Amino acid sequence: MNTTNLGSFVVPIITRVLTNLRAITEKGAAHAKAKKIDPASLINFRLYPDMLPFSSQIQIASDASKGCLARLAGIDAPRFEDTEKTFVELSARIDKTLAFVSSVTLDQLQGAEQRAIVIKTPSTELNFTGLTYVQGFVIPNLLFHATTAYNTLRHNGVEIGKMDFLGRS
Repeated sequence: MNTTNLGSFVVPIITRVLTNLRAITEKGAAHAKAKKIDPASLINFRLYPDMLPFSSQIQIASDASKGCLARLAGIDAPRFEDTEKTFVELSARIDKTLAFVSSVTLDQLQGAEQRAIVIKTPSTELNFTGLTYVQGFVIPNLLFHATTAYNTLRHNGVEIGKMDFLGRS
């Protein structure tokens, strides 16, 4: 796979997932308003006590997306402080992430499939090439958090379905 193809592959996936995530976030807000539910009860909801809340799922999907493009392009990702507490703030975070994703050019991704990607965590160091990073880490991680966000809202009665997750294009 050449770099143009890597950028052509990953940017549309990230864009679609985030766009659909924003749409389900907006449906969550509309549901809370229509049912007179405190929006914080949805935003802070966890599917299980040891899982992160809906807000964190959005934040991590955002971080995975901007981190991916920044690492592949060899640039710094914008920093967001993870302080979103409302649906409006969460949607705005997704919009800021989409703006960053769209600002990265295919030229910046030249050679990205072979770029060394190193992620250091408190307990380990993960080493990838750009291609294995996208295939084995970014896409599964992004889809995990987007799916968990979707399931959190669905579990709480928000009327969303598979096509909301997949999008209609």
